[in-house]
This record gives sequence, structure tokens and C-alpha cells, in this order.
Amino acid sequence: MRSTGGMSAPDDLAPPSPPLPDPLLPETPSASRSVRGTGRRLYGAIANKLGTAIMSGEYPPGAVLPAEIAFSGELGVSRGAYREAMQVLIAKGLVESRPKAGTRVLQQDRWNLLDPDVLAWAFAGNPDIAYVRSLFELRAIVEPAAARLAAERRTRDDLRAMKDALAAMRRHTLATDQGRAADRDFHHAILRATQNGALLTLSASIGAAVGWTTQFKQRARALPRNPVPDHVRVYDMIAAGDVDGAGEAMRLLVDLALDDTKSAMVE
Repeated sequence: MRSTGGMSAPDDLAPPSPPLPDPLLPETPSASRSVRGTGRRLYGAIANKLGTAIMSGEYPPGAVLPAEIAFSGELGVSRGAYREAMQVLIAKGLVESRPKAGTRVLQQDRWNLLDPDVLAWAFAGNPDIAYVRSLFELRAIVEPAAARLAAERRTRDDLRAMKDALAAMRRHTLATDQGRAADRDFHHAILRATQNGALLTLSASIGAAVGWTTQFKQRARALPRNPVPDHVRVYDMIAAGDVDGAGEAMRLLVDLALDDTKSAMVE
């Protein structure tokens, strides 16, 4: 994704728009995937293709997307499916459509950069380092504070959920889909343990950022180190009710994850 001046302010912290119907975005979405299927799956695949193209810079802000008739003909899909795909992109703040003016890509400060689908489209290619850094800055603001609250408010059920997620991370490792899912579960369990409904609305976005950056780090080589012990330290501090220790352990976890991600982007 090409940077056009940083992340949006208030709109980016709004709850993400609903995800695409059907699990169209597996672990590695591809802009070149054939657009085929029927009904909801079809328009989701079109949205995936166009969203990936926008986030990669193929259609930069200000660009006008191909006309409905021409584009639907090129993809071999109905105009109705194309229109539904446009509604998905509009809902995520990527484009706007006006009569006689066509469909235009909006400036980046209008994009819902925390939407899980938008995150997936960004990491389908080579995301801009400024965007990656902004995600980690958000995590560095939110997650240490969440860990501190979790240390104060966690219940036995919360601790059990974190412990189960850690066990799955150890068993499957973060090189697997199952291990990365457990990683997302761990971070979700911490947000849930805060007992703060506003923080919990960020769970899908935080989880998507965690998942995609973890996978991105492994594109060219294996993870440079095992991050599971970092998660264990966070759990230990939360379980002990150590508020300051939990915040510091989470801050270190996020900082180390950013360092690993930057190393992967340089290679």
C-alpha cells in the first residue's frame, strides 16, 4: 500500500465495517485470483480483487475505476455483482460513486484502515512501512493499557482462555494457521478481560493486525525468534495481578514484534 500521509484520525477508531460474506480471504489473498462464483461469493471476490488493487497502489487515490459495463465485461461477471462489490468498497471508505463522475478512489484519510478486510488487502502485497508502523503505534497505545486493566479485572474464565490460547500457540507454533488463530485468541482474551466494551470493539482490528503482520514476517524466511515467551510473560503478569508488569510486558511484546516486522520488510 502506498502512503499518502498517514492514518485517519477519528474515523479509523470507529468499529470496522462488516466483513465480506463467506470466507473469501484465506491466509494469503491474491489480486490475481480468478473472479468466479455465484451470488454473495462472487461480489465478495470482485471486492477482494479491487480492494487489493487499491491498497497496492494500482488504483491510487483520485483514480477513477473502469466503467461498470467495461469492467464487468472484462471480469465476466454481471453488472449487479459489480455494483454490490462497489457497495462493499464504499462501506469501507475506499471509493465513492457519483452519477456521471464514475467511481473514484478516495484519499487514504477516508479509508477504514482498521477494517479486517482492508488489512488483508494491504498485506496481500507489500504494505507501506508507514502503514505498518502506524498499526504498531496503535497497538502500542491500546494493548499495554488493556493489559494493565486485564491485570486488575481478569476472571478465572479470562485466565483460562489466555492459558488455552498459549497452549495452542506452543502446540501449533505461529508458522501455522492454527497457531496464528490462537495468537489472535490470546489478544482477544486480554481485551475481553478489561471488561471495557469500547476496547472490545477493537478486537477484530487488533486481531487482524496481529495475524497479518505475523504471517507477513514469515514470507521470506522463518520467524527470527520464538515470540511465544513474550506472550507468556504478559500472561504471567496478568495472572499475578501485576498492573505495571503487565503493561510493560505487553509494551515489550509489541516493540519486539515491530522490530521483527521491519526486519522482514528490509529483506
